[in-house]
Amino acid sequence: MYRGVLMGLGGIAKSGHLPAFLHDAEVSSRLRIVAIVDEAASAPASFHGIPLLSRPEQLADLDEGPLDFVDICTPTSSHLALSLWGLSQGYHVLCEKPVAVNRAEAATLAAAALDARRVVMPCHQYRFNPVWRRLKQWLDDGVIGRWYLAEFRVYRLAADPGAGHSPVPWRGRRADGRGGVLLDHGTHLVYELLDVAGPPQSVRAWTGRLRHGGYDVEDTAQLLFSYPDRMATMFLTWAARRRETEIRFTGERGSITWSGGILTLERDGEIESFDHTGDLDKASYAKWFAGLFHDFAATLDSGDSARPMADIAQVAAVLEASYASVA
Repeated sequence: MYRGVLMGLGGIAKSGHLPAFLHDAEVSSRLRIVAIVDEAASAPASFHGIPLLSRPEQLADLDEGPLDFVDICTPTSSHLALSLWGLSQGYHVLCEKPVAVNRAEAATLAAAALDARRVVMPCHQYRFNPVWRRLKQWLDDGVIGRWYLAEFRVYRLAADPGAGHSPVPWRGRRADGRGGVLLDHGTHLVYELLDVAGPPQSVRAWTGRLRHGGYDVEDTAQLLFSYPDRMATMFLTWAARRRETEIRFTGERGSITWSGGILTLERDGEIESFDHTGDLDKASYAKWFAGLFHDFAATLDSGDSARPMADIAQVAAVLEASYASVA
């Protein structure tokens, strides 16, 4: 059993992290949250029976025994500092994405993790989405032959408001989010692409603010990834009129299309469709986190710090290259 502290009690903590920790039997048998730290904490000083603290220094007063890890669910601007703080305390780190936004930050984190002999794992929970897992398995099995074109399109009406009530959500403020839709939702698409295609030869990007004038970050982004024998495109926006997601891979024998809750395989002229609407409901998100957390526990068992750190570094390199292209 690994004992941890949740840092930040915002929307993702309440809707994804805590339900997975508390209600998934496999996770709760391996990982236990013994305290929550949130600067807005006030009486009553507990949440679902878990001690609720306002400052990290108060952890020293806990009568819960030694701590093994911190789970960082705060806005992006604090991720690196809190991760380094956790390592300095001798804790393993589980951190919301993106953990690092450039190669220098990733290198700093890797050096600190090596010195502390601790694991730093990013919350890349979309890997555990049943639709993506099925899609990736098809690609790994060569079901559509060699694929050569990948297209990712994500349409949202605005940045996720989180748990706050500000007219401009924290994801729309550079001081808190560090970047806009490319950094926020784009991170998920980047690691999914890297999982099936590896690092690209080059990245070109465009970003802009099309609708949300109150934001000081981009609400729309377009990316082009170049490979020797394939290409990938990504379009992300917080300026749409309705919520939509579509991912398509095209190969020599057919195509795979994920549109809304429907996953469609077209192969050699035959078409099969699978309804995953239930797997994509927000109520199901905690299951994705449960898969991630089980992987975190297994990684702590093995001590394999290299794999998750490489994951962080590869995503950071793509994010850095994307914003450099824009500049």
